[in-house]
Amino acid sequence: MWKIMSCTRRNFKAKFKSDLVLELLKGEKDLNSLASENSIHPNLLRNWKKEFPDKASVVFDDWEKCRLPLVKLRRNQKLPAGKKMENSSCQHRCLHS
Repeated sequence: MWKIMSCTRRNFKAKFKSDLVLELLKGEKDLNSLASENSIHPNLLRNWKKEFPDKASVVFDDWEKCRLPLVKLRRNQKLPAGKKMENSSCQHRCLHS
């Protein structure tokens, strides 16, 4: 008789993934040792590394999406130029000054 084991799929935050990929790209540690130190399979880290260049442009896209509403809010509310504020129209927190 077969025993079915349940597995819980682990989810990793984007910050964790990007930190590991950046550390891998520095070249100080090889892929296998970095994966081992962080208890992940090397293929997972390899896949993240492949995805990284394609998704890196999102950082700049997000800035463009946030910039215009933030400028309008700043003008309407007469905020000082150095004042940081949260833009509610973005999915993430925009803290660009």
